[in-house]
Amino acid sequence: MSPKVTVIARLKAKPGMEAKVKEVLLKMVKETHKEPGCINYDLHVSSDDPQVFLFHENWASKEALEKHNQTPHLLNLKSLGAELFAEPSEVKLYELISQPKAVAVS
Repeated sequence: MSPKVTVIARLKAKPGMEAKVKEVLLKMVKETHKEPGCINYDLHVSSDDPQVFLFHENWASKEALEKHNQTPHLLNLKSLGAELFAEPSEVKLYELISQPKAVAVS
């Protein structure tokens, strides 16, 4: 099995489509959180530009990410690309090379 993988995905909504894109992406979050291998799948919006959305994702393995890429909800999002997005999404994969911060348990 491959090591954990981090994904940073940037999407830009067409002007006037920000609310619709937010709605669609929040549904993606809900569905993706149910997937095996999903450690986190966090959606952000730019503080400077409400058209720009960013996913910060962590997956247990590259295999889990590949399965995610074939899910109906992600394929549906890709099919809506021309309707909702001003430009192609930018997706980058990363591998953690530092030790994560320890979380205190209370």
